[in-house]
Formats: sequence, C-alpha cells, structure tokens
Amino acid sequence: MTNEQPPPVLLTQYSHGAGCGCKIAPNELEKILKGAIGSMPDPKLLVGFQTRDDAAVYDIGDGRAVISTTDFFMPIVDDAFDFGRIAATNALSDVYAMGGKPLMAVAILGWPLEKLGAPLAARVVDGGRKACLDAGIPLAGGHTIDAPEPFFGLAVTGEVEIRHLKRNDSACEGDVLLLTKPIGVGVLSTARKRGILRPEHGDIARDLMVAPNAVGAMLGRMEGVHALTDVTGFGLLGHLLEMCKGSGLAATINYADVPVIPESAAYVKQGCYADGALRNWNSLAQHVEGKLGMEPLLILNDPQTSGGLLVACNPLFMDEITSLVESQGGRASMIGRMLGPADEKFISVEMQ
Repeated sequence: MTNEQPPPVLLTQYSHGAGCGCKIAPNELEKILKGAIGSMPDPKLLVGFQTRDDAAVYDIGDGRAVISTTDFFMPIVDDAFDFGRIAATNALSDVYAMGGKPLMAVAILGWPLEKLGAPLAARVVDGGRKACLDAGIPLAGGHTIDAPEPFFGLAVTGEVEIRHLKRNDSACEGDVLLLTKPIGVGVLSTARKRGILRPEHGDIARDLMVAPNAVGAMLGRMEGVHALTDVTGFGLLGHLLEMCKGSGLAATINYADVPVIPESAAYVKQGCYADGALRNWNSLAQHVEGKLGMEPLLILNDPQTSGGLLVACNPLFMDEITSLVESQGGRASMIGRMLGPADEKFISVEMQ
C-alpha cells in the first residue's frame, strides 16, 4: 500500500501550441479567406471578415446590432480550471473590443477522453462558466468532440447600440494609441511549456489573462474613441497593422513606452520566446520600419492570449480614458500615434 498521489496532469504537454499562439499566421490566413466562392452581400452586415475585426456585427433594427464571435485554443496553462477561465475571458473580449456587451455564450470543447478523462474536462468547462458568471451572462450550452488534442473556447453573442459600435478600421490622423495591458504573455507561456518558468513567475501571465476587457463596453460610449481592437495572437504589431491598413493610415510607436512584463524580457534574453513571434514577424516585416533588435522584435510580435485593448482616440480624451481604465483596475499606456496616409511602410518603431 502507498499513499503517493499521482503526478498532476500538465495540460500544456498535451498540445503542440498554446493559447492564441495557435493562430494561423496572418499571411496564411489571408490565403484561406480568399476563397473562390464569395459571400452573399447583406446591407445589414455592418462588420464582416473583410477588415479582420474582432467580431461580426449585424443590424437588427431600432439602432441596435447583434455581435457574434467565436474563439477557442489549446491549453496555455496546466491547470484545467484556469485554462477554461482564460479561454472564456479571451472569447468574451471580442465583444468588448467592439464596444458591446455580451448576452450569452455556448462552449466549444475538444477533448482526448482516453488520455485525460471526463472529470478534467468538467473542470475546464467550470472555468469557462466562472468567466461567464463574472461577466453576468449564462453559459447556455455548447458542443463537444473527442479530439486528439484538448481545446476549449466560446461562441459569444453580444449586443451594441450602433452609434457606440467601435471598429478596428476607423482610426483618425492624429489619434493617440493606448494599450491597456502589458505584453509578453506568450514568452511566459513558452517558458512554462519548456519547464523553465520560475515558480515565483507562475501566476503573472494567468492573472493578466483572466482580467476581463469589460472596460471596452464603456469605451464604446465615448465619442473620442475612434477605433478599438484587442491584442491577441498576431501580437501588438500585427493588430496595429490591421488598424493601420483598415484606416488607411500610418502609425508610429515608441518601444520604450510599450508596457512589457519585465519577467518576459528577461526570458527573451535567455533565448526563450514563442515560435509564433517569428511567424508573425515574417508576415508583416515589409510593412515596418525601424532598427529593431532581436529582443524588441520578439516582444512586439509576441502572440498574446486575452491581451489588452488597443485604443485609438482623440488626444483630448486621453486623460479621461486613462482614468476610466484605472477605475476598472487596469492601466492605459500611451504607446504612439496615428499619422497621415500610409505607403507600404505602415508602422514606424522608435527605439529611443
């Protein structure tokens, strides 16, 4: 007889990717979306996939629109409950990034039952249910399959007054750029997967990823906010590039002003970084100018999971927005500015 407990299940060891780092690179995604069969035009579809925005938006009349999105990925942490909570928080963020509020969600679960068992899957769903409960919405159902690798996420339905709808393609020349969470989550997640994450760093990424972007619904009601998106798998530069291309404008950012998780920078110096960072960079390098060293390059392209909001706003509203974000427990950092019409080089990175 022995009282030894079986070793804990480390979910990140059962997937080849982690979190939003599983995303297909932007240049490959473009090939997929260029299908031979076009979509049926619908004047009530206010936002589709053309601008790579965070969610689809459909006009339902009376000045209101429904928001629809889905987001799921493979484990980014080892704990099943935390994985479910992070994945759900990340999916809910797509609605907040449109200036809307979620109404309900349904779960998407793929699970290798023979390897990991149903009780562990139940913990994942419980984590998702907790995130929905915190958002004040029901987890109303879902769909499950037996899959070779675990994955989890939500399909979320939300609503927004059309006059408060925020897109990623409506930035204006002279807008300042604000970021509401530090970047570097992908680096810490990679360190965990490689088994080199120091114990005292274990909760840093998790605590950031479970922090909701609910302030986006409040930002949607602010006239001075012109464009909004959340920073996820394409990294800060990738999502800024989508904003620039959609708005037809260039942008400049100062790396010294970008909030970075200090521990992430330290791991990058040790040669630890997410593979997705290089995939992201290879997709957009031709659109970026500036003498980036390897560390800034890997940080600015680091795939984020449940990252912060990237806000383009009138400079006169910056103090009001930063105060609002702080009142919700966050912090908004000014990282750059939108410039005039762009040529091929959409983004300039200053290293001062």
